[in-house]
Amino acid sequence: MQRSEHRILTTHTGSLPRPPGLTQLYARRARGEAVDPAAIDAAGREALGRIIPAQIEAGLDVINNGEQQRDSFALYLRHRLTGIGGESIRTTFADIDAYPEFKAEFTRQAGTKEAVSNTALLPAAIGPVAYADTGVIEAECDDFAAALAPATGRYAEAFLTAPSPGIIASIVQNRHYDTEEAYLAALAEALAVEYRAVVARGWVLQLDCPDLALERHCSYRDRPLTDFLGFVERVVTAINRALAGIPRDRVRLHVCWGNYEAPHDRDVPLEDILPILLRADVGALVLPFANPRHAHEVRCLERMPLAADQLMVAGVIDTLTNFVEHPEVVAERIERVARAVGDPRRVLVGTDCGFDTSAGRGRVAPDVVWAKLRSLAEGARLASARLFPSAG
Repeated sequence: MQRSEHRILTTHTGSLPRPPGLTQLYARRARGEAVDPAAIDAAGREALGRIIPAQIEAGLDVINNGEQQRDSFALYLRHRLTGIGGESIRTTFADIDAYPEFKAEFTRQAGTKEAVSNTALLPAAIGPVAYADTGVIEAECDDFAAALAPATGRYAEAFLTAPSPGIIASIVQNRHYDTEEAYLAALAEALAVEYRAVVARGWVLQLDCPDLALERHCSYRDRPLTDFLGFVERVVTAINRALAGIPRDRVRLHVCWGNYEAPHDRDVPLEDILPILLRADVGALVLPFANPRHAHEVRCLERMPLAADQLMVAGVIDTLTNFVEHPEVVAERIERVARAVGDPRRVLVGTDCGFDTSAGRGRVAPDVVWAKLRSLAEGARLASARLFPSAG
């Protein structure tokens, strides 16, 4: 991964708004309606072609495909893995259940959207899990490479995302394997196909691992903290197994507490999970520090520093509000992260999470998304002038 050698580099966390027509196709398919696969493929490629220049024009340095050809940051794999079918029932989030009035409004708003859900109509693992056809990920990489080609020289680096074994195991519940460890191992082996494919193209791999924080107030909401930390340890072990042979400086790992607006007062503190996260064999952590529940936890990096070769990709833009952060606010957040890490060259900045992690579920209007990303770039410019005075 490129470091911020002379200025703070900007990126984001994966998903960007999909066009309404593409979202509708994904939502219809998720409901079980008949949808022409060729129509989805064509709409996805068209959206991909537009999302690359849009990122560059917004001032981003490290860019991706916006997950335009996927209906969800994780559940797209139901179309790529064997052994997936049946139905899962996802445990509800503790912070939402704690506020009945809020829950009623949250449920009402969710029901009005044409969208793909990460919590309903979920499949299960009902047979041996494996990656069915490597041609699928290779085709997605081919499309991304073709979309990047006209922009050569206009961006610093490219990345693609893939989910962790733990978030798949949490959403797609196990109905086949004798143990959780066996299920995680099978998922790690299957997902490694995508991990290796991305890195083989010369791009950075971002692992999306909300499970490493989110599941504390979901699957483990009524269990002791030690049980949840054991889960985090098992998932990190599975991740490291899946990454075997992949240079750690080609991988960044994103962790968050769930990309939804809610009280979040049942979230596990970062200080409880960070020591285990630091055992992941990755070159960077991607953490949300614009989040009003967790912004103060940047101080954890002073007490529990990154490894000497690791970078911090800090979220300094909130993906759940239509406020456009002032560039000076962004710059202050960047400077705070740089102080905590101790070296601005080891800091990149981006968004707390994706803007449309499941097609149609994004809370920020598309035109506001791009305004927020432009503010990110301007804030990084302001912070860079202060953190790299000799470069100016």
